[in-house]
Amino acid sequence: MKTTLEILKSAKAAAVGLGILSPVVKNKALLAMADALEENADKILTANAVDVENAKGVLPDVMIDRLRLDKKRIAGMAQGIREVADLPDPVGTVLDETTLKNGLIVTKKRVPLGVVGIIYESRPNVTSDAGALCFKSGNVCVLRGGKDAFNSSFAIVETMKNALLGEGLNPDFINIVEDTSRQSANEMMTAVGYIDALIPRGGAGLIKACVENAKVPCIETGTGICHVYVDKCAAIEKALRIIENAKTSRPSVCNAEEVCLIHENIAEDFLPLLHERLCVEREEKGLPPVELRCDEKAWAVLGGKSSVVQANEKDFDTEFLNYILAVKVVESGDEAIAHIGAHSTGHSDCIVSEDNALCEKFALYVDSAAVYINASTRFTDGGEFGKGCEIGISTQKLHARGPMGLEELCSYKYIVKGDGQIR
Repeated sequence: MKTTLEILKSAKAAAVGLGILSPVVKNKALLAMADALEENADKILTANAVDVENAKGVLPDVMIDRLRLDKKRIAGMAQGIREVADLPDPVGTVLDETTLKNGLIVTKKRVPLGVVGIIYESRPNVTSDAGALCFKSGNVCVLRGGKDAFNSSFAIVETMKNALLGEGLNPDFINIVEDTSRQSANEMMTAVGYIDALIPRGGAGLIKACVENAKVPCIETGTGICHVYVDKCAAIEKALRIIENAKTSRPSVCNAEEVCLIHENIAEDFLPLLHERLCVEREEKGLPPVELRCDEKAWAVLGGKSSVVQANEKDFDTEFLNYILAVKVVESGDEAIAHIGAHSTGHSDCIVSEDNALCEKFALYVDSAAVYINASTRFTDGGEFGKGCEIGISTQKLHARGPMGLEELCSYKYIVKGDGQIR
């Protein structure tokens, strides 16, 4: 087993070679990686079965669903890589060019970050997404997945490395840390001189640990306390459809809705319909009902119904990642905006309303990476935003925000061309 330091040294040594590869070579290698994932699906699924079996009785069902792979999901991973290959290559793009009075030509050109470290948790598809995006953007990646998905992630990286070898390229362009203890995470956080940017992707605890302890530049990504505000001017069926999708389509991901705010003028009519859609109908279909955690006003309408409990204050600051929804009745759109400002993590927040002026105000005042008007928060995703896939969803403002694709994995440098000028 390679030590984390040995992997970091190999990654640093490989960075220059990857940074100068042509788009043609990179795209050919990406297509080879995509084919290799599908050709080695049985091998990857065998490794994944070990992870899933180990997770039973340890992880909740919704988290095991994030961990589990099948041939359809592997095909989706491969397709994501092919979509990345089809995207324009960001490396070398001229962002600006100016000729100064003294004749100097100053060109601002996009360049790779260098070595990108990614610390993430139990979703093995992140492994292929991160590897493909880093490779295309000219960055060597050092992946440190969670121990819950290590066998799956290792098999995916091994497959991608073999594809690189098959193309005559350095397999150290894509790396996985073999030590799944906290020590390896700490080594990556303090890998000054080896890692140019660190991206944590996972729960609040992981992100907090990286942001507070990293000595290398760290990009804060996506704890998602996402809100949907249903205004008094909302189209009711549209609102129910959006909430159902945002909460139940995949509750264990960061763009799932965690809080529903409802205008008091429609609360008495809307809340029973919400309960019927998320609780009663789902139970009748044999699906997990959503537990509604209601504030005092919502409890006055729904109290005593199945799957309804009284909320406490912490419920409006919790990323449940489960079939749980905090529900609050507000007096106005302004109160909804103020509540989101106080409780949102700046990931994705939505208004459902036919009042165009209020929608524009909501979009202006809600300071989140993605603000939705009459659409589900579940669209906050690199693939859905046309980026092929994503390295993570940044909730900070420097230098990247929202779904991070190829351009967000680049920096820039100035190339200054002269003819003997001196200052």
